[in-house]
Amino acid sequence: MSLKIKYALFYDFHTSSLIPDLGKDFDVERFTDNLLACGVDFITWHARCNQGNAYYDTACGYKHPGLTYDLFGEILRSCKAKGIRVSAYFNGALSDEELIRHRDWMRIAPDGRSISENRISPYMRCTCYNSPFREHLKNMVRELAQTLAPDGFFFDCMSKQLTCICPYCMREMQARGIDYNKRSELEAFTGESVLRLAKELHALIKDILPQAMFFLNGSMVEEMQGYNSHFESESLPTVPGLGYDFLPVQAHYLRNVAQGAPVLNMPARFYDWGDFGGLRKEEALEFDLFYGLANGMRPNVGGHWHPRGDADQPVFDLLKKVYNNMQQYDQWCDEASNKPEIGVVFTQSEENVLRSNQELRAAVRMLSELKYQFDVLTEGADWEGYKILLLPDKILLSEQSQARLQKHLDQGGRIIASGESGLDLQRQGFVLPAWPVEYRGASGIDPVYFESTGPFAQGLPEMPLSLYAQALAVRLKPGAELSMEIIKPYMNRGFDGLRSHFYTPPQEKSGLPFLALNPQVAYFSGRIFAGYFERSPYQLRLLLGNVIEHFHPRPMLRAPGLPSFARAFVQQNGNMRLLHILAYAPELRGNAVALEDRATLVNQELALRIDADEVKCVYLAPHRQELEFRLEDGYCHFTLAQMQGYALIVVEA
Repeated sequence: MSLKIKYALFYDFHTSSLIPDLGKDFDVERFTDNLLACGVDFITWHARCNQGNAYYDTACGYKHPGLTYDLFGEILRSCKAKGIRVSAYFNGALSDEELIRHRDWMRIAPDGRSISENRISPYMRCTCYNSPFREHLKNMVRELAQTLAPDGFFFDCMSKQLTCICPYCMREMQARGIDYNKRSELEAFTGESVLRLAKELHALIKDILPQAMFFLNGSMVEEMQGYNSHFESESLPTVPGLGYDFLPVQAHYLRNVAQGAPVLNMPARFYDWGDFGGLRKEEALEFDLFYGLANGMRPNVGGHWHPRGDADQPVFDLLKKVYNNMQQYDQWCDEASNKPEIGVVFTQSEENVLRSNQELRAAVRMLSELKYQFDVLTEGADWEGYKILLLPDKILLSEQSQARLQKHLDQGGRIIASGESGLDLQRQGFVLPAWPVEYRGASGIDPVYFESTGPFAQGLPEMPLSLYAQALAVRLKPGAELSMEIIKPYMNRGFDGLRSHFYTPPQEKSGLPFLALNPQVAYFSGRIFAGYFERSPYQLRLLLGNVIEHFHPRPMLRAPGLPSFARAFVQQNGNMRLLHILAYAPELRGNAVALEDRATLVNQELALRIDADEVKCVYLAPHRQELEFRLEDGYCHFTLAQMQGYALIVVEA
């Protein structure tokens, strides 16, 4: 029987040893009754935090000095009695208490420091994965598995970025001929160390508790396929560096990697890490969780637990309201799967990191604003079945990826690429013969403009338009079509020794292609996704949409009236086609992005490609309010008279 998680909560508490009254006012039964009222069937609770303190009776770890009873055991017993599963949180990298006592367990960073310069950080001290801490952590996990038998284990902060040059690591690296001065080799060695420890933890847990859940949190997602029982995505949009572009990338990526395993969507009730006094608005959590629901993710809101255990009733009141609202849609959304038509190809490397890549975030945003259905595909995913494969700006292709793209073309698929995507810099050329251009080098033009004429300029103003990014110089191949050309400025931006050239208007055509295509491949020489991330010019989004429409004139959804900030997702569940629409308005306020309001949309004309001869009914969930519809040219057409925030439209065939 496959693992099912419907409504989860994640409790994040890392408690200083100087806090004396841990758990003093905690009413475990009241707490777990609140969980039941929210419909929660799974929680993650700390067994050992990133301060190095344990929250259960341990013979091999360091129990928090202010805790007079077995807190984790009490939580586990009460939750099990009420049908709620519990996963034990262990931080696998950070500690104060253990590393104060065992300095030889500490990571030594490449700069020679064992304590980081930033003292006000949980990362001030980190463990070495190859030190005796390794067996210490395994002993604690073994002890907990044998004595309390939790339902699962969650391991945090274990990352290949926490590189180490301590004697334990150096002896192994020297024996293996690894050059620690090379960042790539050092990170690869650290990654191997993390995975080795993770797999050892997995093996010892499964030996004691064969049915236990297991999850290694962090960036090693595909490396842990076959070991992770489920996947979780930490997506706190109010934190700089994550924002509202982080969850969309993760949602469109993880559902492929998970291969049917549960994917948990973990936003938080607070605004920042270590924030005990933050409580986001209902609308903000609602947006995060409905976005996840529309992409096959289950809710897992993160929150802090106050050391005294005081009941944070306002938090539970909010969670109950949001979760109970979502539960109205379970009968339609359980077992639903998404219906993508475009695959965004992303090959990971030292320079291309999925969690932070700007061009990928821009591609996900542009396709979302255009209302296309898509997946994010790495080399660990299946690339079959997509109408279009999109390669944003700098996707370099291994031999395996080249073969996959060629197979896609051989089966009649289409490709849209930009910038360096598909380029082999060593060979100074594009790797697939299907590309409509030949590589000549950097364009040497700054700033880059492009002409907005021709069949793909629909909706664009007829004037040279800015790219806000760099472009390559390419030559059109015989038989390919030149659709748009690069416009060069009077002079490049810069300083010539006398004058500063900052105001550099467009002058004339450069003779260099900007958009070239053949029947199967469209290529932009300019980095249109970097340009969109930089300035968000709507013209680049419209241009991309025009090219996609050329290759794929019958998209899954036609929604010409939906505003760009609205999001739309199509899912299938048996004979039901589901259309999720989200209309919320994130807004930059000072240093943070806030979301407080649901937008109201009226009289939205929608057309859902149904590919069926008959439709029984169309209605709004959860109250089954029927909508008038008509079938025409393979599409089911209907009008949504009014919605606020979120709507689920069900088309039953």
